[in-house]
Amino acid sequence: MALERERTMNRRDLLGTLAVTGSGLLLPRVAMARTPAIRLTFDPKRTGPTIPRDFVGLSFERAQLSNPGYFSPTSRVFVSLVRGLSPSGVIRLGGSSGEHTRYVGDRIIPPAFEIHGPEHNKLNREGLNVSTLALQNLRGFLDATGWTCLYGLNLAHATPDEAAREAVDVTRILGQRLVALQIGNEPDAFRNRYRPANWGPADYLAEWDRFHSAIVAAVPGARFAGPAISNKLDYLTAFAAVAKRYPDIAMLTGHYYAMGPAGSPEATLDRLKVPEAKTATFKQAGYDAVTAARQVSGLPYRMAEGNSCWDGGKVGVSDVHAASVWGANRMLDWARRGWIGINWHGGGYGNYSPIVGTPTKGFTRRPLYYGTQFGQRFDGATFLATSAPEVPYFDHYALRKDGRDHIVLVNQGDGPVTVELPATPEPGVTILTGPAAAARDATSLTSRKRRPVRTVTVPPVTAMDFTVARR
Repeated sequence: MALERERTMNRRDLLGTLAVTGSGLLLPRVAMARTPAIRLTFDPKRTGPTIPRDFVGLSFERAQLSNPGYFSPTSRVFVSLVRGLSPSGVIRLGGSSGEHTRYVGDRIIPPAFEIHGPEHNKLNREGLNVSTLALQNLRGFLDATGWTCLYGLNLAHATPDEAAREAVDVTRILGQRLVALQIGNEPDAFRNRYRPANWGPADYLAEWDRFHSAIVAAVPGARFAGPAISNKLDYLTAFAAVAKRYPDIAMLTGHYYAMGPAGSPEATLDRLKVPEAKTATFKQAGYDAVTAARQVSGLPYRMAEGNSCWDGGKVGVSDVHAASVWGANRMLDWARRGWIGINWHGGGYGNYSPIVGTPTKGFTRRPLYYGTQFGQRFDGATFLATSAPEVPYFDHYALRKDGRDHIVLVNQGDGPVTVELPATPEPGVTILTGPAAAARDATSLTSRKRRPVRTVTVPPVTAMDFTVARR
């Protein structure tokens, strides 16, 4: 009932700001200002990557398993919300708390907290544990949602034998729902924290190999992913260089945050919409390093943890409508680059979490949830080549899914953008929109009727999906 009430409220909020009629879109006045039309073209014969069906994912602190009841098949609203993002996504468990979480097996330790979201992982390091019961409940949750799991093991404070013992039970209990094991979280940040000041990529690889050997001896046939770096690209490069020695490595992984920390005055909405605003890593050099790592290793790459602003997200930036359109655009951009998936970090009441809440207090959505749904519409789709004049904060995509061609227009800017489509669209449009960039309510994803005309205006902070006829 709570979920249905929320859906009703969002429909009501949307109708207050958006109406779609046969003659066009009735949106905020600023969106209807006249702007010169840019001409968009696409080549239906030039194809690019295909988006995997399990592209969508969520990332949680592994310490969340300290409360065995958080991931539970009986948590119907939580299950429904996760399924609403994808019928076959990936949950990743790890985070910095994972390096402080120990496996206790069949021991029952009363949870010290109900949630352990990203906003808590630097504050609470006591009583963090994973039990057999937590893994059993996690398996039930995965079965109920149809999702799989990328599971992180403790590298910083565990021994190889301890990691192997946990891997045995994780593999046995999660079974076919386990995608791969990750050994450690952000090893490039271990130096001067968990390891000596001179600890580097070679030391990490030697330690990873010891853990890998112990796990494989205990779990023949185990699959692995890594290196789950934070931002030091030399660790990714080094891991990729040796990956072919290990046929059981299934994918490369790394993390991405557009800005941070949350307390920085430079973490703003204006900076979020700038392409690759992250100052430390993922400018072009980061993308080039990922591409090179994929080529050297022959492995796919997944963004296994990330979001808008590290340190739990920022109020007024990560929890508002602009973050939903940013998230939809990032998903499509990364998929077009050939990345095989994304895992938005969150849980608890993290400001950037797509889903927030607890089993006792209930779960609800944040704006990024709707942006993720928009991006998920194209799982299984293949990219087509597009071309248009460059417009600040405006992106465009063409995709083919189930025999139909889609044109996707994403406007993160403050003003409208008018576009001449390459073909007359079908009489309808799917819209991700909201009343304002900083609005915390009324972000909506809806499909509406629309008169089929080739010239369209994309309002500020809005994404639109048109289906076009083949030429």
